[in-house]
Amino acid sequence: MVFKNKKDKFTVLFGHISTNLREATNYFADYKIHNKDDLKIFTEKMKEYETTGDTYVHDMILELNDAFITPIEREDLLSLTNSLDDVLDGIEEVSGLFELYNIYQADDFMVEFVEMIRRCTDEIEKAIDILFSKKLDKIRPHAIKIKEFEFHCDEILRKSLIHLFQNEKDPIRLIKYKDLYEKMEDVADYCQTVANILETIIMKNA
Repeated sequence: MVFKNKKDKFTVLFGHISTNLREATNYFADYKIHNKDDLKIFTEKMKEYETTGDTYVHDMILELNDAFITPIEREDLLSLTNSLDDVLDGIEEVSGLFELYNIYQADDFMVEFVEMIRRCTDEIEKAIDILFSKKLDKIRPHAIKIKEFEFHCDEILRKSLIHLFQNEKDPIRLIKYKDLYEKMEDVADYCQTVANILETIIMKNA
């Protein structure tokens, strides 16, 4: 089965989840940090997005538990919900690391990571909107783009670690930046998981 109605309660909830994710990613990418106060505002706002996301996930689980029939297999809806939540949790975790490590300015590698993640979440939102419109065959190009962006993040991670180990002399700073690079790449992996689940839904429902 596929979504039958644009006003379907699951459609609305997935819209909330994907839009909140995209807005959180844009905030993460665009916010300028200059000092400790800015960093605190940044992490608190990211926590708000994460908390809002948790509320939507809770609402989705309640709806899945209450629904006698779901428009797409219950397990697929739950997997998609959890994978979207993993992306948001990952982004919020990265913001927390900036505060933990007292890093006020992203380097070029971090900027590249964030831009790729931003593009992933844009594609995720577009794909889910298409899912709601029942145009399942048009979801795959977005899933492919997500995977391409994730592959680019793999390359960024490789280059960033090579640069770090070749140039950083401070072992503490090396550990901090290595952790941040790897956590950002983890977020890209979570985006790829969303793409994989979307492709599974296409296969089952097209």
